[in-house]
This record gives sequence, C-alpha cells and structure tokens, in this order.
Amino acid sequence: MATNKNNQAIVEIAQTAGKFTSSIVLQADSKYIDVKSILGLFTTLVNTQDYQLHVHGPDADEAKKAVAEVFAKHGLNVQVVAE
Repeated sequence: MATNKNNQAIVEIAQTAGKFTSSIVLQADSKYIDVKSILGLFTTLVNTQDYQLHVHGPDADEAKKAVAEVFAKHGLNVQVVAE
C-alpha cells in the first residue's frame, strides 16, 4: 500500500511531467510507465526501488532536470538515461 508520502510524490511527479511536451517514460524493472499517468506511477512506485527515466522531445533537457529534481526531493532513486 502506498504511503501518503508516496502519494504526494506521485502527484508532484505527474504534475511536473505534465508541464512538458516531451515524452517522459519511467522504466521500473521491465515495465515502462508514462510519467504523466498518475495511475501508472501509483502502481509502480510502490514496488520498485530503482528507476530509469527516458525523455524524448523538444524540451527534453528541461524535463529531465525538473522531473529528476522531484524524484530526488522525495528520496526516490532515479537514473536519467542519456539517449
């Protein structure tokens, strides 16, 4: 069950990602989740510890930085994958 802390992280991550036009995909284990999907994040952030972030699009650099900062703020370990 997700904690309230996780809920806050999920909402903030999705809201931050939603500000960008780039595709922002979180890889957790063998699953790929659209970071703009609160439901996708909710089911993923509960069971996984290590995440990889894949970002593609016109504002990818800004999106990578902003989303990675939100993960770090909530103590979630994310690796931004350079494509």
